[in-house]
Amino acid sequence: MKGIVLAGGSGTRLYPLTRAVSKQMLPVYNKPLIYYPLSVLMLGRIRNILIISSPQHVNAFRGLLGDGSRLGLNIEYAEQPEPNGIAEALVIGAEFIGNDPVTLVLGDNVFHGPGFGRLLQAESRDVDGCVLFGYAVADPERYGIGEVDGDGRLVSLEEKPARPRSDLAITGLYVYDNNVVDVAKNIRPSRRGELEITDVNRVYLEQGRARMVNLGRGFAWLDTGTPDALLQASQFVQTLEQRQGVRIACLEEISFRMGFIDAGACYELGSQMSQMDYGRYLMEIAHQN
Repeated sequence: MKGIVLAGGSGTRLYPLTRAVSKQMLPVYNKPLIYYPLSVLMLGRIRNILIISSPQHVNAFRGLLGDGSRLGLNIEYAEQPEPNGIAEALVIGAEFIGNDPVTLVLGDNVFHGPGFGRLLQAESRDVDGCVLFGYAVADPERYGIGEVDGDGRLVSLEEKPARPRSDLAITGLYVYDNNVVDVAKNIRPSRRGELEITDVNRVYLEQGRARMVNLGRGFAWLDTGTPDALLQASQFVQTLEQRQGVRIACLEEISFRMGFIDAGACYELGSQMSQMDYGRYLMEIAHQN
């Protein structure tokens, strides 16, 4: 399984914050936003990851994450010259994907919930078709909405429906079999010239090979595309971390917990930041284990 983080776009809804800085580099409490979608792939035991960003921002991600080896990962980079739709990530990443299935996650989405890693691992194992992840929302007319049958099979997809058939919004996390590269290459661009991910998902729907997993109560899904949403995500992470004494989307800890690096490597990463709580937290975790 390969993983792609789409960290492109112009971030216009966050101007002036994003006039010179990538949206995915903005802080969500105490970490860059991109740590959160990257942690999703890691929790799914995905270690080969492609980060796609705009030409003016891609080097910033290289400076932050490097080749991923310190985290036990292999991270590669590609450019999306213009924000031409989510599905374009699958075309840009075609060579990287090769003959493997792929999990695509949007770079401005935050996910958190109990057992999330086990869920991702189970749903990405031997995937045949596509797996989407739904989240119940109070205002479904503002989202792409999926309707499922009793077995979780997707039966309809609607973009911002006036009369929604369900309250399950389709989140920015998608798991596909290898056929998705050909599907993405053959869909027609929208009137705006974009390759829409909904059109990719609709192909699988028409083939009867699309499922949607309801994340359910107890999970959190946050889209940080506006200043208010970015602040709310920071407050959410701050509250959980301070009350529970654990870190959310701490990449170094996840690498250690998943067995990508050993305790010594985790301790060394923490010692490089030993003047900060973040570093001391890593050192304590490594010491305990």
